[in-house]
Amino acid sequence: MDKLNVNGESVNELLQAQAHVWNHIFSFINSMSLQCAIDLDIPDIIHKHGKPMPITELIAALPKLHPTKACNIYRLMRILLHSSFFAQQKLGDGAADEGGYVLTDASRLLLKDNPLSAEPLLKSMLDPILVQPWHFLGTWFQNDDRTPFVTAHGKMLWDYCGHDPRVNNSFNEGMASDARLVNSILIDKYKEGFEGLNSVVDVGGGTGTLAKAVADAFPHMECTVFDLPHVVAGLKDSGNLKYVGGDMFDGFPAADAVLLKWIMHDWSDEECVKILKHCKEAISRGEKEGGKVIIIDMVMMKNGKGKEELMETQLFIDMVMMVLMTGKERDEEEWAKLFSAAGFSGYKIIPILGLRSVIEVYP
Repeated sequence: MDKLNVNGESVNELLQAQAHVWNHIFSFINSMSLQCAIDLDIPDIIHKHGKPMPITELIAALPKLHPTKACNIYRLMRILLHSSFFAQQKLGDGAADEGGYVLTDASRLLLKDNPLSAEPLLKSMLDPILVQPWHFLGTWFQNDDRTPFVTAHGKMLWDYCGHDPRVNNSFNEGMASDARLVNSILIDKYKEGFEGLNSVVDVGGGTGTLAKAVADAFPHMECTVFDLPHVVAGLKDSGNLKYVGGDMFDGFPAADAVLLKWIMHDWSDEECVKILKHCKEAISRGEKEGGKVIIIDMVMMKNGKGKEELMETQLFIDMVMMVLMTGKERDEEEWAKLFSAAGFSGYKIIPILGLRSVIEVYP
């Protein structure tokens, strides 16, 4: 190692490097602090207060708080202020007034009564069962297990969910909460994409949150939710919406369009080609000549200049796919190779969903 120059730049670089390493060592604290705030109902309490909430009033309003821990709430709020989940507003004109806590756009997305709440997704992804595989990532690189989840739990995530109702329900709720946010944008900004279709099958559609929204918006259209039998068990058909259980690798019902929301990134290239070939077969049996596949998934950015936070989130989700599933996030070139390998003639990317895009694929 080069000799340090205590008065020179090398020391500064060393200390900056140390801070960078520490920041990544402890970055999990952001998500765990956020989960703690949810466990304590802090966003909902501040929301119900209706105006900037001083720390003393927040502490008094926390029903689950043990008195000996009250002095630490300001420390929890301090890091959540730093990460922009809360803000502070002045209560009066006093110079010493530290202000009261108010919600931000991010914390509004965590309110329990918000129909677009991301709280179920947070609880699902931070469930100890889904967090534990991250401790086995290094081990997984040295064995032949399909995923770190298998290394940790001895079976694939889907199999685990099939035998553990709690994890299954948590996972399905997390996916449904995301679907509600997508619905609100998709039905508005992609309405023309569904016009002219007489039928659509939502493959891997979970409990049917997205399909219900499509069925309600297009009452003439026959909408089918297709998912594993344990996912759709007990769900009742209603109007132009029905549920079918099965394995998508064995094929699925015919329709004018096949909808795949956040499905393809779960699977390897080989598995995706199999799914796409079944899509091609399904739309060839539909009433509308040609038909199409509608994919809602990420198209990875190659240059995140000006969009560094979005790019970082895409990289995070790609790692989630590696740890929990057999899939990955893909850039446009990788998507195009899949479509070509499955025998499709073309595609169109419609970037209307922030981190994700709508991708229409044509036979």
